[in-house]
Formats: sequence, structure tokens, C-alpha cells
Amino acid sequence: MSSLSNGPAERGPLAAAIGSQLRLRRTQRGLSAAELARQAGISKATLSGLEAGRANPTVDTLDALAVALRIPLTDLLTHGTDPAPAVLRGTPMPNTGPARELLRRIGGGHSVELWRLRLPPDTQVEGVPHSLGTTEHLLVHGGTVVAGPTDDPVTLVAGDLLAFAGDQQHRYRSTTEPVDIAMLIASPTPS
Repeated sequence: MSSLSNGPAERGPLAAAIGSQLRLRRTQRGLSAAELARQAGISKATLSGLEAGRANPTVDTLDALAVALRIPLTDLLTHGTDPAPAVLRGTPMPNTGPARELLRRIGGGHSVELWRLRLPPDTQVEGVPHSLGTTEHLLVHGGTVVAGPTDDPVTLVAGDLLAFAGDQQHRYRSTTEPVDIAMLIASPTPS
């Protein structure tokens, strides 16, 4: 099993972020580099290169390191938390057609995305089922929408919240007015 990829993507921002997370998690657990390498079944030189951000690990290597560190694999892929509050200014309602905007992706052992969905009057959008175990949370900011599972939709107005299994067929349909919805999509992490 090769533990490093020697492709052109070496020394990129993801390799640096992985290296930073490896050092942080190893230090938090009080492990020496030699001990972590031993527990993960990789060489100390490989671990040193990964922590320095000089190479990209294979998925197998990342998995072995995550198991040795006793953390979810996705924890090694995060770029850390933002040091300051994040402000994302609102955008105007589109004149035609639905609009989806990814507002924020939150890592750290789980996959959570915050989206904005805007629908003009009398518009329907069919939702694509997400991975098994995904949950969607809708918070209506303005307008009236009929949303949720295709076989059991719910009428929501401003201020209403709906949570439903996003791994099944679902839809969003505006009525006679435009709709503004915040969507939080939470997906299970690979185990």
C-alpha cells in the first residue's frame, strides 16, 4: 500500500491543512510522532512528510491515522475554525427561476451545510435524495412554501421550521408569492 501521492497537487492548501490537523490531534493526545506512526502502521518519515504538508496521503493512510488518533476521518480534512465571525451579506431575490446559494459548510467530524433557497411565485423544485441518513432542516424567512417528502409535504409560512429525512424524494413549491428559506443539510460522516 502506497501511503503518499506524488502527483502535482502536492504542497497544496489541503495537504497543509491535513498536516496541521495531524500535528494538532497528535499533540492533543500526547503522542510522539514515532508512536502515532507505529499505531497507524506507517513510517515515521511518511508521518513527518504529511505533518509538514509536503505530500498528500492516500485515503487508506488517512483512515489509518484517524483510527490511531480515535477521531472521525473527516476531522483530518478540516481547515480549522474561523478565528472571527463570518458575515455573508444578503443578495437580492432573483427575478426568474429558483436560486440556491451555499452559505456555509461546517466540518469537524460531521458534514453540515447551510444553504439559502429562493423561489419565485408558483415555482416547484424537485429535491434530489441525499445520502442515507441525511436530514434537511428548513427555516422559512418569507413567503409560503409547500415542502418536505414528496408523499407527505407540509405547508410552511415565515417563521416555520421543518426537519425531514433528506434521503428520500422531496420537493419545494412556492405559492403566489416569492419564498426565502434557510436550509441546513446534515449528513452522516463515513465511519
